[in-house]
Amino acid sequence: MKMRLGILSSLLLCLCLCACGAAAKSAETQAAAPIESFQTVRHAEITVKDYGTIKLELDEGSAPLTVANFVKLAESGFYDGLTFHRIMDGFMIQGGDPLGNGRGGSGETVRGEFRENGVNNPISHEKGVISMARAQDYDSASSQFFITVADATFLDGAYAAFGRVTEGMEIAEQIAKDAKPVDNNGSIPAEAQPVIESIVITD
Repeated sequence: MKMRLGILSSLLLCLCLCACGAAAKSAETQAAAPIESFQTVRHAEITVKDYGTIKLELDEGSAPLTVANFVKLAESGFYDGLTFHRIMDGFMIQGGDPLGNGRGGSGETVRGEFRENGVNNPISHEKGVISMARAQDYDSASSQFFITVADATFLDGAYAAFGRVTEGMEIAEQIAKDAKPVDNNGSIPAEAQPVIESIVITD
């Protein structure tokens, strides 16, 4: 049991301490209203070089500020050419950092839409969920996101999940299987980081 708790603590630190380290102005500070999950959706496609396309639905009802931030960045082309820089098989693949080392962001931050930050977000971190990485500050999420390749419900209430994979889960799983991290935090050398060719918002 102690070993399991230690592993879970390490995974939380991976997302928290290695997320976007540069916090800038908050994109929004108003709490999201508690709305039934997946009533209002947008759709996105993440194309990864040499792998294929992961299709997602984004839940505006549960995390409107987070979805708006992600959509804005995607539509501006911000993510095109960035990478998945942190990968842990059996846990998640994390990307969206312009520095490629876990410390970069877009220059803006968004309020953390999750229970511990006073927001009713009902999305559970099951396999195939997309969520925002952050630093210790609850409102520090910027551009970095992760996709779970296994259930990670211990993150519920502490990270802003905002959608789920609808097609191409096998692509995310293959990225995780192929990765060769150089440390226990899932860090991938720059030359081996899978490249995000584009993120397209389809509606």
